[in-house]
Amino acid sequence: MRRKWNHLSAIICWQLIKRVPATAVLITGLLIFSVASTDAAAQGDRLQPLEYNKDQLVKMAVQGVIGEARMSYPPYRIGADGELPVVPGTGSITYNFRTGDSAVDMAGDHIEPAVTLYHPNGRASSESRGLNVLSCIGNKVKVISGDAKGETGYVIGKHGGSEHVMVDFEDPAVFDKLLLGDRMHIYGLGVGMELTNVEGVKAMNISPKLIEALTDAGMGVTPEGKLKIDVAVEIPAKIMGSGLGSNHAHSGDYDIQMFDEEVNEKYGLDELRFGDIVAIINADTSYGRIYKTGAVTIGVITHGNSAVAGHGPGVTTLFTSTEGNIEIEKNPRANLKHLLLE
Repeated sequence: MRRKWNHLSAIICWQLIKRVPATAVLITGLLIFSVASTDAAAQGDRLQPLEYNKDQLVKMAVQGVIGEARMSYPPYRIGADGELPVVPGTGSITYNFRTGDSAVDMAGDHIEPAVTLYHPNGRASSESRGLNVLSCIGNKVKVISGDAKGETGYVIGKHGGSEHVMVDFEDPAVFDKLLLGDRMHIYGLGVGMELTNVEGVKAMNISPKLIEALTDAGMGVTPEGKLKIDVAVEIPAKIMGSGLGSNHAHSGDYDIQMFDEEVNEKYGLDELRFGDIVAIINADTSYGRIYKTGAVTIGVITHGNSAVAGHGPGVTTLFTSTEGNIEIEKNPRANLKHLLLE
């Protein structure tokens, strides 16, 4: 019906233009606007909101403290090029690299954006793993000690190995109040999520809050039964590194190797930002992280680049499909800064 109406409108407008040349530009502009608006509406109408077992999800408190900056001795990192850089690494409060900032262009290695939380019982403890697994991207976080007590933010990342959880705040003034050792309460919600109106897609590490934000930004299920989602960058699975071999992807991340300049340029990897929603093509993280032709994994950039062989910007899984039942569209605004912090 819409196509017939658009065709008829074009004929009428053309006849008017031939008779009244002075109105040609105005009418043509109105026609273009009408067709574009109709097509946009049709695109929006055809997507169904993603559904999941919302009423079954368990909301559980976990808690972390702001961790100290970490350094090994000696402080050198052995780079894949044989260099021995000394640069900042994981932990602490990172004031000038936050959500939306470059995850590549910095004098750092495995930098964790904004605020790093860990569990004081030790990174190998069950409590530490509970903090990392139960914290989902987009979960609400509340500061419960120190000068920033009462301020709220969101979980923006999870780092494997160190079992860290990263948090950011909408108001930059909060960072002036925070101190190392301050405690934060996380409203853990999202683990156990099962999608109910799309087949062959698993969700993990994602909160209902982020599901809602992505839906508002255009995510949905197509009439063909695929999950459609905007991504900032598309990544080939062939360059994924550290984190491969894990038997699950419900915590932490795995790394994008950036040692091939030709690949970096082809896929625009130098433009990666903290919080970018990305698609890894031919990657399946349903039961661990593997290369599989046709599979698609959607994730978020959670820590920065590294010079160490096999390492690079970290990706935490949000959705994965063994059968590739995910449709992607490029959008530079597909970033947690726009989804959660504005």
